[in-house]
Amino acid sequence: MKTWLAPAKLNLFLHVVGRHQDGLHELQTLFQLLDFGDALDFEATGDGRIARVGGTQLPDDDLCIRAARSLQRASGTHLGARIHLTKRIPVGAGLGGGSSDAATVLVALNQLWQTHLTEDALADLGLSLGADVPLFVRGRSAWGEGIGERLIPAELPRQHFCVVWPDISVPTKTIFSDPELTRNTPRIRIPGPFEGDRRNDLEPVARRRFPQVGDCLDWLGQFGTARMTGSGAAAFMAVGDDRAGEKLLQQLPSPLRGLVANGINRNPTFADEPDGV
Repeated sequence: MKTWLAPAKLNLFLHVVGRHQDGLHELQTLFQLLDFGDALDFEATGDGRIARVGGTQLPDDDLCIRAARSLQRASGTHLGARIHLTKRIPVGAGLGGGSSDAATVLVALNQLWQTHLTEDALADLGLSLGADVPLFVRGRSAWGEGIGERLIPAELPRQHFCVVWPDISVPTKTIFSDPELTRNTPRIRIPGPFEGDRRNDLEPVARRRFPQVGDCLDWLGQFGTARMTGSGAAAFMAVGDDRAGEKLLQQLPSPLRGLVANGINRNPTFADEPDGV
């Protein structure tokens, strides 16, 4: 049975360039997929029921269940599935775990149920579940605009990252609704691996609202340029190799936790061939 990777992501930078009338924010960001993530296994059933088995138990309205049900409705299939999720990505860390899980459910069950929806159709379904879900449906590192759903695939250089997070969950809504959030960063006109002022506009708000985020960034920042990913709480830093990252983690103070991961340009379980970068 094939095990599917639901990869974590980093926002190498994240600029808020405007706000829509509906309250959603206009972003520009560079998404980097990682070779670290959750793992999902699937078993098709003939009874139409969607069930989570084993692993971390979440409510029936969690994103995995919602993703499977949305694919059922869109395709008209009468098949069901048993879904086993091995959770490794921390919740509320800005690493995209829930969105990645939902996207993997859509792609895997589309194949397992033979519902034959296109990648674009799956991405549209994913957007109804969350702004980051289309990124993971497409399974590629990418330049992102809009609310994060307008994507241009990016071939990023191979890098190693040390990722560290505090023992808290940061609600995305709390950060984006803060009145002091910068919402007018000048737009970058040429999409690509932006080399200018790589910052995360959400970081000052996260630092102020959640002091543990600031402590995490300050600790990692002792060793180089540390940035926050997404709306927090995780911080990351590029390192020379896995060994250098592991040396940093050996100094990690409690209650911070961390990992070392490699950037990838494609989800290897979505591609016909493994990521070769």
